[in-house]
Amino acid sequence: MRIFDPRARQVTSQQARRYAMFEVLHTIADFLAAMLFVIGSILFFSEQTKVAATFCFLIGSLFFAAKPSIRLVRELWLARLDKADELAGRAPEGPNSIEHLTDG
Repeated sequence: MRIFDPRARQVTSQQARRYAMFEVLHTIADFLAAMLFVIGSILFFSEQTKVAATFCFLIGSLFFAAKPSIRLVRELWLARLDKADELAGRAPEGPNSIEHLTDG
């Protein structure tokens, strides 16, 4: 089983939407990094554009570095939500207690 597998946990619809948002961010970072590397490679064919090519490679590298960061932030966010839901369920003033008070 993969560590970042969304099927490894129970998720609410809000968590599923957030998970999808992180996947979109990851894909955007992937796409931008690849495009900057392609553009940088093309720019490297000319002496006049080598500085621009170097900047494309640098920025592309930053996008590649952002990819695992995006995944880590997503996993930490989901882990925090799991703990928050668990703690809220055990708290005397948690959601179960509030529902009970409004029913009566």
